[in-house]
Amino acid sequence: MNTKTQVSLLFIVVCFIWGTTWLAMELAVATIPPITATGIRFAVGAPLIILLARMKGVPIWFPKGKGLEFILISLFYFAIPFTLMIFGEQFISSGLASIIFANMPVAVLILSVLLQRQKVAMHQLLGLIIALGSLVTIIGNEMSINSNGSLIGVVALVAAVLMHALIYTNVQTRCQGIHVLTYNALPCLVAAVFLMITGYFMETPDLGSFSAISLGAVIYLGSVAGIGGIMAYFQLNKLASPFQASICFLIFPVIALCLDSLINGRMLSHESIFLTLLLMLGVLLTKLPEGIFRNKLSFKRS
Repeated sequence: MNTKTQVSLLFIVVCFIWGTTWLAMELAVATIPPITATGIRFAVGAPLIILLARMKGVPIWFPKGKGLEFILISLFYFAIPFTLMIFGEQFISSGLASIIFANMPVAVLILSVLLQRQKVAMHQLLGLIIALGSLVTIIGNEMSINSNGSLIGVVALVAAVLMHALIYTNVQTRCQGIHVLTYNALPCLVAAVFLMITGYFMETPDLGSFSAISLGAVIYLGSVAGIGGIMAYFQLNKLASPFQASICFLIFPVIALCLDSLINGRMLSHESIFLTLLLMLGVLLTKLPEGIFRNKLSFKRS
């Protein structure tokens, strides 16, 4: 199988897994409390990741001197933001949740500029403005902001995005060279233990009330979305350019929206569909390499 075919297949797998994750979270939280559901998700995924790391000869322990990064990743990349995502889906649709999370590249760009003084090209700044403007308008169109429940769901998803972006821009730069399986294995396990204990005392879950569909969705999140999503995206990044891999952020919300419409019968308004396309354009602009238009112009002049 040639590289182009591998990249195409990996791209499809990543988009499918990321696109179905949002419906799975909505199904999971239907009968399982959010903290407990996320804890079970990581309890399913962590042993599988550790086993895979062992099979590939990858260390599961973080290097010495990276204890703070390990704690930050365990709590603020895994435990808290993933709980916020599934918690938020109690109040907003899976399709809208996926649209909010698709703004991750925009959040990373904003924090990189504010915290690391990263230079930003004009087309990236334009994309940032388009994406944020479109997102705010979509949220305003699709829900009544006066509804406390809907607003709570939006705030939870936005907080999860910002938390992920903050860890990505700060911790990941100090964790270069750490294998993706190492990055996920023990932090997932720590997050699972932390959430299961927290959920037991805060939510007092009733195991008898868990539906088979919700349990199946949690297992899917921990196994297929956990292992499959991690490894497929990691391999995609090895074979494709960062820009090509990032296009997944434009595709998975479309899959999530289609599933939300097919399963739940929920549709975005025509205006919001147009704004979603505009938002995707904005995200695309933020991911385009900084000198791409300058290089194009210089090529034309020569």
